[in-house]
Amino acid sequence: MRHLPVSFLLGSTLLLTSGCATVTRGTTDTLVIESDPPGAQVTLSNGMSGQTPASFKLSRKTAVVVDIAKAGYEPVKVNVQPQISGAGGAGMAGNVLVGGLIGVAVDAGTGAMNDLKPNPIQVRLAPLAGGAASQSATAIDARLQRLAAMRRSGALTETEYRRKRAEILDGL
Repeated sequence: MRHLPVSFLLGSTLLLTSGCATVTRGTTDTLVIESDPPGAQVTLSNGMSGQTPASFKLSRKTAVVVDIAKAGYEPVKVNVQPQISGAGGAGMAGNVLVGGLIGVAVDAGTGAMNDLKPNPIQVRLAPLAGGAASQSATAIDARLQRLAAMRRSGALTETEYRRKRAEILDGL
């Protein structure tokens, strides 16, 4: 009888701290995509698209191919795969320990035990051969520096400086 409270406490703790991954983690994951330089076009094989930095809410059980492209840079393709995560595995273990075969089946079917990998996706885009993007960036930087010098010398007002700077940057 003396061990009954300890056993009850351990059993209760196990029940309360274990749960199926579907409940504790959900069936979707947020895939984050970043690029250097930012502003690259992102297209997923499921039809979703956006510009970096970008994030997409995706099913934890679905693989996708991510295409990242920006004018003047080599395109990048990344395969994203669902993989069993530590937290998802713990949720599955909780199902097994408590005897929840239904929970095991649900977690396996929904992919809730998975994480999308790699996540986040962080890419440094390489300039195309010939350095067109690099030369273009250098030319734009030189224009912005000349513009700033004109403002400092008084040749441009602050309003004129901001308008011309915006024109240069909008042309990218």
